[in-house]
Amino acid sequence: MEPVRHLRLSELNRKINEVLHGSFNTIEFWVIADITNHSFKSDKNYHNFELVEKDPDSNDIIAKINGKAWGKGTLRIENFEKITGQKFTNNINVLLNISVKFHTVFGLQVEINDVDPNFTLGVLEQQRQSTLERLVQENPSFILKSGGRYITRNNQLRLNKVLQKIAVISSSNSAGAEDFRHTLLDNTAGYKFHIDNYYTAVQGEINADEFLKKIIEVFQSKQAYDAVIITRGGGSQTDFLIFDNYYIGRALAKFPIPVITGIGHHKNETIADLMVHTQTKTPTKAAEFIIAHNRDFEEAMLSFQKGILIRTQQLFSIHFQALASYSSIVVNQSRDLLSEHKERLAHINQITTNVSSAIIYKNGIRLIAMTSQLVSQPRILLNNLMNNVNRMTENLKTSPVHYLRNQQGSLEHYRSVIKLMSPENILRKGFAIVRIKNRVISNPDEISIGEEMEVILSDTKIQSTVTHKSTYEGTDFKL
Repeated sequence: MEPVRHLRLSELNRKINEVLHGSFNTIEFWVIADITNHSFKSDKNYHNFELVEKDPDSNDIIAKINGKAWGKGTLRIENFEKITGQKFTNNINVLLNISVKFHTVFGLQVEINDVDPNFTLGVLEQQRQSTLERLVQENPSFILKSGGRYITRNNQLRLNKVLQKIAVISSSNSAGAEDFRHTLLDNTAGYKFHIDNYYTAVQGEINADEFLKKIIEVFQSKQAYDAVIITRGGGSQTDFLIFDNYYIGRALAKFPIPVITGIGHHKNETIADLMVHTQTKTPTKAAEFIIAHNRDFEEAMLSFQKGILIRTQQLFSIHFQALASYSSIVVNQSRDLLSEHKERLAHINQITTNVSSAIIYKNGIRLIAMTSQLVSQPRILLNNLMNNVNRMTENLKTSPVHYLRNQQGSLEHYRSVIKLMSPENILRKGFAIVRIKNRVISNPDEISIGEEMEVILSDTKIQSTVTHKSTYEGTDFKL
């Protein structure tokens, strides 16, 4: 039996390298793939990563190969990051120009020659445009596209004249949020603000649900906020994908409080920017917008105040002149009236003096006549009164006798009536008294069949039991 011929592993790898080198040495490929397991060694300016392809339906990996970039490849990656604003890192879809390499130690790899930034930008823009179309199609009641502009319920809200109570949605360690707060609270105009913070992750599409819950939390707080501010610092293109999320854009478009964005994105507008009331480029710009809005109101009020002062001065001048004219007229007319009434008063005084003298003279004569009457009249009155007293004295002597006689006659009459109506007299005439239980009964309804009763005649009491009752008409009564 012939011995089995064997190879050393290094020999096998050299043979593989010869085959691959002969087949792929001068060939470059443009490949679309996702980046995973990326690492960068800055001291060596060296990238390590894996390229993977996923099934679009199941999201399972259907192809994978190791990759590297150094030298020219690293320079191309730097150019890609500068153009797109996107870090070359995990979970991004890229179009790469690669060469196939095989190393006896590191095995099969691909080496990056170039990265197409336009492909990555195009993919992101396609996703963005698709989301915008869906927002318009599925939410016509509060999102409308007109002339390249998106009209939403939120951007049609009117800002309050003064913005003071602010809700800020940002990450807890955001330098942008701190810039916003510093700019707003340390404003040179001295405006006062109340800020409530709602902290959440503000980058990475995977945090979209958490961000949406924070928007809902602001709504459910029932606080009367003047505006809601969304802030964050700068970042790569994919860091902003959270602001292109369909559900976040939908929530912001219909939010009942004006929303202002300042998410530090200078190159393009996110979907969130298009849906909200006001878009600013940075958190600082958002704070400056609020301060400028309040300053506009203050300047309008100062202008209004100035207008009031000017108009007041004008009216005061006009009315002061009119008042001076009226004062002159009043003085002159008062002088004329005083002179006229002074003459009339002198005339009236003269008439009053003459009439008073005549009245006094006439009343003096009447007083003398009344004095004469007063001297003689008392004697006459006194004599009349004495005569009346004498007549009354005579009447008093005779009146008691007549009065007593009249009263005695009346008493005799009443005595006769009482005697005539006494029970004894009535009983002697044949009448009777009926009693039940020692109570005199006059109403027959109070007497029941079988009841014991007492009948009292003039000289006899009869005890009896009621056996029968009937109505009596009085037709058989005879004396």
